[in-house]
Amino acid sequence: MKSIDTLTPCPCGNPAGYAACCGSLHDGGVAASAEQLMRSRYSAYVLKREDYLLASWHPDTRPDTLRLAAQQPPPSWLGLEVRQARQIDDEHAVVEFVARYRLGGGRAQRQHETSRFVRLDGRWYYLDGELKN
Repeated sequence: MKSIDTLTPCPCGNPAGYAACCGSLHDGGVAASAEQLMRSRYSAYVLKREDYLLASWHPDTRPDTLRLAAQQPPPSWLGLEVRQARQIDDEHAVVEFVARYRLGGGRAQRQHETSRFVRLDGRWYYLDGELKN
């Protein structure tokens, strides 16, 4: 993957920029919270970082592949809104978010989800999510 300079905006919306935000997690850093992991996963979808998405997915629910490169038409990600992030206990958290995207030249769509996260050995993992209407 080509390198992204420090002035590149972070896809998750953090004004600090990609290198200071999700880029450090994509390069092997550890998310401090489930919300930070969720934001980095959104950025990974934008950047088609299937390797990161699979690595940050809990092994009990992780698919073998996501086939992001094969998506036709590929989604154009338009933005992320975190509605709520709540840590339940030391090892469990939920994050509610809305991700906006467009397929081809079609109308903008949204994915509204409440995601569950689990912390194992000091690392947060995406477990699963419930889509909302």
